[in-house]
Amino acid sequence: MIPRPGDSTSRRLAVLLVEDDAGDALLVEELVADSGVPVDLRWVRSLAEAGDALRALPADCVLLDLHLPDGQGLAALGRALALTQRAAVVVLTGLAEERTGLAAVSAGAQDYLVKGRVEPELLGRALRYAVERKQSERAAVALRASQMRAEENARLERGLLPLPMLRTKDVTVTARYRPGRADALLGGDFFDVVETAEGVVHAVIGDVSGHGPDEAALGVGLRIAWRTLVLSGVQGGRQLSLLEEVLVAERAAPEIFATATVVTLSQDRSSASVWRAGHHGLLSSTAEGEVEYAEPAGGPALGLIPGAGNWPEGRLALRPGQALTLFTDGLFEGRTGDGRLGEAGLLALAREHAALAAPEFVDTLIDRAESLAAGHGGFDDDVAVVRLDWDHTS
Repeated sequence: MIPRPGDSTSRRLAVLLVEDDAGDALLVEELVADSGVPVDLRWVRSLAEAGDALRALPADCVLLDLHLPDGQGLAALGRALALTQRAAVVVLTGLAEERTGLAAVSAGAQDYLVKGRVEPELLGRALRYAVERKQSERAAVALRASQMRAEENARLERGLLPLPMLRTKDVTVTARYRPGRADALLGGDFFDVVETAEGVVHAVIGDVSGHGPDEAALGVGLRIAWRTLVLSGVQGGRQLSLLEEVLVAERAAPEIFATATVVTLSQDRSSASVWRAGHHGLLSSTAEGEVEYAEPAGGPALGLIPGAGNWPEGRLALRPGQALTLFTDGLFEGRTGDGRLGEAGLLALAREHAALAAPEFVDTLIDRAESLAAGHGGFDDDVAVVRLDWDHTS
């Protein structure tokens, strides 16, 4: 954790003096002793020794002479800065080198002190302020990095988790996404729902193997490519074949693959076609509160055997009031006290809460699955869930 500004005033400062002249080192020790600032001072004679000392015990501040056996001037400062990202660096210059001290501050030192002009009070104040400024600088850098991650995550989220593109009002979509515990960042799960002009509703859910920005970006690319294919009139297994070509062209490593399920609701909502590429099944709920686990025949995950995959069409007959719930495997693969929840455990949860309205059903399903995995740290993987409901009387 980055220390908060102000911490240096309430604890002893760890200071490393890098000075090859024993007389100057003794002078600094005396100044420190008279400064009134609680300091634990260590003394080394070279940058090489400084590296060893910092690896053994980090410092809050490095007091650096710019004339050392293994480093001179700003080159010595550059080496010292490379040795530690945590410690503030205050350089020590001679009477005729004040310009060098100013240049050192511009090059990354927190401050400079001129030998022969340093009083104990000045030294103590310089040490405290240097450490405070370094802590503030590190906090600002960490905040900016966090903001950049949040901005990048937001951009990925907009790409991975789009608004459904529906033309009529008879179909409603309930979609949720919850990151896994790894840094709470988005992974490669993606989904989309598109209704074409003739009233056919297409849905996709997928999961790129691995975690991180590369996988998330690949998920975005696959999701956008799928929507483009749908709007271009490409359907079924041909969609998956072309998505595989996109994945192979865009993936960062040959071992990366993706699973996906594509569902098409007929115009009259009486049937659904399902194509599965290495993805598990889906939940089918009826108006009477019955829930079944549907797993039509499928083919290999995208990218496992490029160009050789075959994805057959599965058919589901739909009754009035029926709903389909698609999800990624993070929902049922979380560890529980009995191993893992699994598809059977997920189906049991779905049946227990089948009477809930769509949003409450989806939220409860995720919350219950996560609570069962809470004793093992929560979800291991990202979770995406999409439920499709429709009104047959429209």
